This record gives sequence, C-alpha cells and structure tokens, in this order.
Amino acid sequence: MKRINYKVPKYVIQLLVFSIVVTVLTVIMQAVLPLGTATPAMPYIVLFFFFITLFTLYIVLRDQSQRDSKKFVSGYILSRGIKFMSCLLFLLIYFFANKADRWPFAIAFIIIYFLFSICEVLIMKKENARVQKLKDEAQAAMKSQDNGSADQK
Repeated sequence: MKRINYKVPKYVIQLLVFSIVVTVLTVIMQAVLPLGTATPAMPYIVLFFFFITLFTLYIVLRDQSQRDSKKFVSGYILSRGIKFMSCLLFLLIYFFANKADRWPFAIAFIIIYFLFSICEVLIMKKENARVQKLKDEAQAAMKSQDNGSADQK
C-alpha cells in the first residue's frame, strides 16, 4: 500500500504552541483571580480562536507560491469577514445562553481576540517573507541561467 507523506505547515505548529501557552495562562488566571472575575469559558474561547485562526490562515496562505497580490487581498478580506461573523455569532450565542457571565466573558474574549490577532499577523508576515525570498531566489536563478545561455551563443 502506498503511503502518502503530508507535511504539516509550519504555521499550524506555531499556532498550536501559541494556543497551548494561552490556554495554560487562562487556566492559571482562573486559579489565581478571585471567584467571579474570570469566566470559566476562557479555555473554550482559546479553542474557538485556535480553529477560526487556523481556518483564516489556511484561506490566506494556501498555495501562496502560486498566488498574485490580488488573490492574496481577496483571500485576506474573505478571511476577515468570516472571522468577524464567527466572532459575532459566538458572542451572541454566549450572551443569550449565559447572562450572568457577560462582562467577564466579553473582556476575556476581547483580550484573547487581540492576542490571536497579533499571532496571526506575525505568522502571515513570516510566511509572506519566506515566499518572497523563494520567489526572489527563483528569479535570480532564472536570470543567471539566461545570462549563461546568452554567453554560450
């Protein structure tokens, strides 16, 4: 039987490590802060943002070597729209389901949202720099190959 080798993108591992660190911090905050100031839903907020960030990164970074800037912008705007609507839906569902925990949940949600947004921007910046470096190297190799073939004539 033929075995398929699938390489997990580096950004998935980076996002997973970041999510684990944030989850550990939220559990510590729940243990340290006085009762009622930290929402018990913090680990679930982290889990929500892990999946939504993973999805939005996939939308933006999939097959990036073959993409032009217009497709990148379209993918980025699509991912922002999906993330915004998902966050709004998540907040509304929780607000209607648990009225007593609204404010601690909203504060934790906003803080974790900004943490994951910063992580997402850093990952996209690194991936774009990596892809640009590969494109520059490929163009330099093509130029040197063209110069070599011109010299032979």
